[in-house]
Amino acid sequence: MRRTTVLRHVHFEDLGSLSLPLAERNYQVHYVDVGLDDIDAQVGMDTELLIVLGGPIGVYEHTIYPFLDQELAVLKRRMAANRATLGICLGAQLMAWALGADVRPGPQKEIGWARVELSDAGRDGPLRHLSDVPVLHWHGDMLDLPAGAVRLASTNICPNQAFAVGRNLLGFQFHPENDGAGFERWLIGHAAEISHAPGVTVPQLRDQCAKYAAAAGAAGQKCLREWLDGLR
Repeated sequence: MRRTTVLRHVHFEDLGSLSLPLAERNYQVHYVDVGLDDIDAQVGMDTELLIVLGGPIGVYEHTIYPFLDQELAVLKRRMAANRATLGICLGAQLMAWALGADVRPGPQKEIGWARVELSDAGRDGPLRHLSDVPVLHWHGDMLDLPAGAVRLASTNICPNQAFAVGRNLLGFQFHPENDGAGFERWLIGHAAEISHAPGVTVPQLRDQCAKYAAAAGAAGQKCLREWLDGLR
């Protein structure tokens, strides 16, 4: 079995539909609950794949949430050694910050299901499976493209929706893991944020989920399978 360590910030934002491709390729998943578990003790260089999931805080809030500094230190070591690393939402922002790029509040929150525009590099790689598929966006921050990274996807609000550094480092600003299963927990857990997001309502998000989530989850699985098969 291959070891996969997953840094989880809130319990309902888990691997979702991406669990299946990992299991198919004999990755044994081990969750580390950030803020509770000792990150340094549980994420070693022998971990074949590190996945950092989303959460409702900002990378730049590391003085308030000291565990972010632990995550950044782990990411810097792994990425310097070109060890396989995948970041989703906050995870991608942590990767970008650790690579020297800026992360800051965006012009507006991007919450809901919408398509991303793939770059040429995005269409030529694993993200091609996400072409014309509405995916879940849930963020207020945006990241700059790190030095040496390739932009894979964008939206009008957020120009850097996905990036890669070589074959082993991949970051998604959006949520390719969400196939609708457990989405009601997102609506509960992020109720305060929804109530302060102009034009965003729980019924609207629930309706979008029913329309788009299954196809988005299946496309995300295809994307991850191809990326895993191309790791070096």
